[in-house]
Amino acid sequence: MIEVKGVSKKFGKLVAVDDVSFAVGAGEVYGFIGPNGAGKSTTMKMLACLLTPDSGTAFVDGLDVTKDGDQIRRVIGYMPDVLGVYDDLTVEEYLHFFAAAFGLSRKNRVGTIDGVLELTDLTEKKKSMVDSLSRGMKQRLGVARVLVHDPKVLLLDEPASGLDPRARIEMRELLTELARMGKALIVSSHILSELGQMSSSIGIIERGKLLYTGSIGDAYARMGVGDRVRVKIEEDDDRLGPLCAAVKGDKRIGSAEVAGDSLLIEFAPGQKSHHFLIELLIAKGVRIASFTPETPRLEDAFMTLTKGQVQ
Repeated sequence: MIEVKGVSKKFGKLVAVDDVSFAVGAGEVYGFIGPNGAGKSTTMKMLACLLTPDSGTAFVDGLDVTKDGDQIRRVIGYMPDVLGVYDDLTVEEYLHFFAAAFGLSRKNRVGTIDGVLELTDLTEKKKSMVDSLSRGMKQRLGVARVLVHDPKVLLLDEPASGLDPRARIEMRELLTELARMGKALIVSSHILSELGQMSSSIGIIERGKLLYTGSIGDAYARMGVGDRVRVKIEEDDDRLGPLCAAVKGDKRIGSAEVAGDSLLIEFAPGQKSHHFLIELLIAKGVRIASFTPETPRLEDAFMTLTKGQVQ
């Protein structure tokens, strides 16, 4: 659905996007990660046909962003990082305005708007003034706006920005549902834990260069990070230190450390079977209170693969 090949964009001497390539399929969420000024928004604006690439090619649903702008605008929904709303309209009027702008007939607008309001959980706010909505509801309204013409592709720039924890969870669930509906999504965010839970693949960009694109699992492999487990034992915590040292001696273990009242154990990269660790602990006379797998964090991949540089 989205194919970017060697795209670059300059503003004067500043290279905002430098030879970027990636692809996103239908039903996928592509998490676009990078510091402020990395090139995320510029890339999205080129896909939305708001900026023209200086070099390279980009296609949306098989359409060329440099030649087929009018057609592309009908198959994408673009939500910028700063969302403008018309405060003197009701939620329903606001959506009617944009539905009309996309050419939906008056007969079809009512059902379409009711549908996107239900999908974004805003039905009860249908008659409310836009300026009375909370930040989270305005963000959901922004998503509703980009859905009125049923786009195949969604470009969402910081959709969870400024939201409280409950609103972020609701936004994550909404975006996951849109992917299940077969839409292709590019989502940028600084909240990496949220992206880690809903993205099927990620792109990490810094100073205009795409440092990594691919699955989250492959990113962890590139970091040399294996699966992790947290182990609590029923014995006195004084045993944790010697037990930690003993576990480190096994070649299947990448690292082990005492973390509070537990052992945090990381397996060697590529080590998928974890049963041996339970057997190892039992052989040492340990009574296990809990054995909890912990996946690596997307924050770890970001910190490992980037250098903290900005434009």
